[in-house]
Amino acid sequence: MLEEIVIRDLGVISDSRLKLGPGFNALTGETGAGKTMILTALGLLLGERADSSSVRKGQPQAQVHGLWNLAGSRIGETIGAQLDEAALEYNLDELIISRSVSSDGKSRANISAQPVPAGLLQHLGEQLVVVHGQSEQLRLKSGTAQREALDNFGGAELAENLIEFRQAFDAWQEAQRRLTGLKTSVAERLREAEELRLDLKALDAAEPAAGEDVELADLAERLTNLESIRFATASAHESISSEEDSADVLGLLSAARRSLEGAVGYEPRLQPIIEQLRELSATAREAAGELASLLAGLDSDSERSLDEIQNRRAVLNTLMRRYGPSLEEVIGHWEYAGRRLAELDGSDDEIEKLETQVGQLRAALEARAGVISNLRTLAAASLATQVTDELHQLAMPGATLVVSVTPVELGPHGADAVSIQLSSYPGADPRPLGKGASGGELSRIMLAIEVVLANTKTNPTFIFDEVDAGVGGSAAIEIGRRLARLAKNAQVIVVTHLAQVAAFADNHLKVQKSQDGEFTSSSVAPLAEIERVEELARMLSGLTESELGLAHAAELWQLAKQSK
Repeated sequence: MLEEIVIRDLGVISDSRLKLGPGFNALTGETGAGKTMILTALGLLLGERADSSSVRKGQPQAQVHGLWNLAGSRIGETIGAQLDEAALEYNLDELIISRSVSSDGKSRANISAQPVPAGLLQHLGEQLVVVHGQSEQLRLKSGTAQREALDNFGGAELAENLIEFRQAFDAWQEAQRRLTGLKTSVAERLREAEELRLDLKALDAAEPAAGEDVELADLAERLTNLESIRFATASAHESISSEEDSADVLGLLSAARRSLEGAVGYEPRLQPIIEQLRELSATAREAAGELASLLAGLDSDSERSLDEIQNRRAVLNTLMRRYGPSLEEVIGHWEYAGRRLAELDGSDDEIEKLETQVGQLRAALEARAGVISNLRTLAAASLATQVTDELHQLAMPGATLVVSVTPVELGPHGADAVSIQLSSYPGADPRPLGKGASGGELSRIMLAIEVVLANTKTNPTFIFDEVDAGVGGSAAIEIGRRLARLAKNAQVIVVTHLAQVAAFADNHLKVQKSQDGEFTSSSVAPLAEIERVEELARMLSGLTESELGLAHAAELWQLAKQSK
């Protein structure tokens, strides 16, 4: 709910504070008093374009502040989500929107003292306030808004069917997307499959084994240096145990041991040394034996020749350049290629299954869309009848609202296009809302629609300007009565010239003009009971001091209170 508007130096208003309440708020005042400036101020808060000409003469800037209390409402939840997305701090109990316009045309916007673009105010304003007036865009102008209004009016059964339809529609869309993806990638899948088959052919032929490249590198290194290994092994064996008459390690150790054995009888300390020489001899014989065995088996260590090994390494290197760089990655690709090829070869079966699934989902959607169309058609007839009855009570006796539901291509909201049109008089072709209607007529049309829709949705603040244009008498009373009815479910602010309308207000504000000889200024003040009667008398006859005029105004106010 909009609780307060503070206006400073905007047009004829120097400094004014409007205290607004729940229900029906009426703004009245003499022509030229500044009622238009209040709507201008509200427009600034809602993100409308700033105009420096609206700044009060002689002042550097105009300021407007609006205080909303949105706690506990669905609109508050929506606004809160939008403010969260904008990374703003806020309090839904006291949401303050501010706008300033300088005399040089610069404009600033703030939400709870935080700078924001004016576009954000416009976006939030669409949720907070609905303005019905000659210069305002029609809330139900778009086909989407008209469909949503009819769906809200349609009640719980229609709402449940729409929820289930949307879930089924999303499932159908997902299946369709997968099917389309498979079909449109047939050439790509064929190319991928052919490449994988070539890869598998090469890898199956090579049959690489984990660690094989390292093993072959070591073997190749050994075979390349075989002669050096053979010479070193033979030389070492000859030095330890020579088959010639030349001295070797074993002979020298044996000679050393025999020399010490001849003297050990004289020197017992030589005995441990003799034992060490025996151990060295045994170790040397063991080494000589191992060298002889190694030397004998050098030529039989590898079953493959060096050329065969190098050829195998070349095959593995080619695979690693193509699928590597490591042999482990080559083997990983080999395994992946087999799995992926099996998937691609089975995609034809998947396409067939998806085609069947898509067809079944589509058939179910069309059936549910038919149910929704029937429910919408029934709701459309009821909405048209109720709004038409309202229009007849609002001095538009020949007007007829036409709500049509026509088939269109299946979409996320069904298979219907909803159009709300008006036939201004019997026999006239229905025309889109807002076409061929005056500002006052358009406001009354929207009043009739909003009254009928009021019980079916979460309502923002409604503002009506010129809703009473061109009417009077009993029709004006009916306008006031319907505004009061709408105000039971929403906050309503009405700028009116008719006492018959203002009498139904829960909160009556008067815009008053004053002059000091040089400047004209306006202020806004709430009216107490006696002041309300005087203002109603002024609006009825201009005779605020006439007993007859005051009595007439009091009677009108009592009638309005009893009617509410």
